[in-house]
Amino acid sequence: MKHTAALLSMATGVPPNVFHQSQILDAARFILGSRYPQFETLSSLFANTGIQHRYGVKPIEWYCEPRGWPERTQAFLDGAEALFVEVAQKAMERADLSATDIDTVVTVCSTGIATPTLEARLAGRLGFRTDISRVPVFGLGCAGGVAGLSIASRLAQARPGTNVLLVVLELCTLAVRHDELTKANIVAASLFGDGAAAVVLRAGDGGATRVEATGEYLWPNTLDIMGWRVDPEGFGVIFQRTIPDFVTAHMKPGVIAVLSRLGLSIDDIDRFICHPGGAKVIIAIERAFSLDQGTLDHERSVIADYGNMSAATVLFVLERARAQGLPSRTLVTSLGPGFTASCVTLRHAA
Repeated sequence: MKHTAALLSMATGVPPNVFHQSQILDAARFILGSRYPQFETLSSLFANTGIQHRYGVKPIEWYCEPRGWPERTQAFLDGAEALFVEVAQKAMERADLSATDIDTVVTVCSTGIATPTLEARLAGRLGFRTDISRVPVFGLGCAGGVAGLSIASRLAQARPGTNVLLVVLELCTLAVRHDELTKANIVAASLFGDGAAAVVLRAGDGGATRVEATGEYLWPNTLDIMGWRVDPEGFGVIFQRTIPDFVTAHMKPGVIAVLSRLGLSIDDIDRFICHPGGAKVIIAIERAFSLDQGTLDHERSVIADYGNMSAATVLFVLERARAQGLPSRTLVTSLGPGFTASCVTLRHAA
């Protein structure tokens, strides 16, 4: 395992505007309540998510006005650049590295469009070298945190001794829609927040926690479960099926298939770290893997404190679990558009 990628450091961050769940419910009622007769029936969703508060790149008043692509994109660029710099600098400092030590940067984001990409826009500000390798990744949604960790670890493993910076950043709140009078839009409004995480990896030396193996499982005929529509006003969320029901029925067989390809079984896993899509998804995961209720403790605390930050969320969970102390083998997994399960197994030496 000497050439597997080690996690040298982690960092997380959120934008400055904090919203309590009751505030968001009031704002959603103001925007949609008078025009959508089913709103009050669906409003119970806000109390059932397990979320106490979330963070956004704009004050809550900004979201109460209709916004189009130009305003959303400018808000994305401003907010994403600030958050990218914050988490990247913290992760590099914790790894005792400077920006000139970074050889590859992987940027994962599915909630905004930037061309040139974020790491290019910030290269001068952060101090990256002119020969840095850039790997921007779009479209993985909630699976992007684990898939990004997989991509970054394989890039580190391909060139032992080089430093790979992974930044996973999602500004989900910027997709809020005034014109979408649908249950899917209410579900999105009840769940999503903004946040970012960064990880520095290096193969060959440098850390007690190492990426052992990675794998994916893509279920056929599941494109309608989750995704974006690209509409004139902005991204439009797609939720066509009940995700907790899908998780209960299909997640374990998919993960077993991934582990089997890696030469492992469920019994080899000492701890699960999962993307907490919401309270019902957490319960569904525990049921799927026959875990005692409450086993996914960090998942519940992260969703309560930050909401669903799409791809970044699972790395917030990993950060808390890592601080508390990881067991010998951990499975980190998340689900996202495709519909896909992304899996990474970590080995930790005490």
